[in-house]
Amino acid sequence: MTRHRNLRRVFLGMAPATLLARFLPAQEIPSYPPPIPPSRPDDVRLPNGKKQRDAILKADYEHNLKDAQELVTRTRDFQQGLEKSDQYVLSLGLLKQLDDIEKITRRIRGRMRRI
Repeated sequence: MTRHRNLRRVFLGMAPATLLARFLPAQEIPSYPPPIPPSRPDDVRLPNGKKQRDAILKADYEHNLKDAQELVTRTRDFQQGLEKSDQYVLSLGLLKQLDDIEKITRRIRGRMRRI
């Protein structure tokens, strides 16, 4: 019986605190000094007058095209190797090809996320 009373006291004692925590807004801690806004990379110009960002995007696009072509070639090689194997187990060479395919897709994805 005393155990029940003690438990009841604990819950009744916690009720006001939980209600206050629920209805009071959280305080924001101001950051001093205020954060410096990042400089716009669009403003940087190359010596030939073109924007640096445009040059980077063009180079990334060309790399992506080259890597996509390599990805297609390696995927076809993997498919042919898979069709040639008459067992239900992948060879180590096919697993290495899968790793290479994954590396290429990561490179492409990394470039695409920068945009």
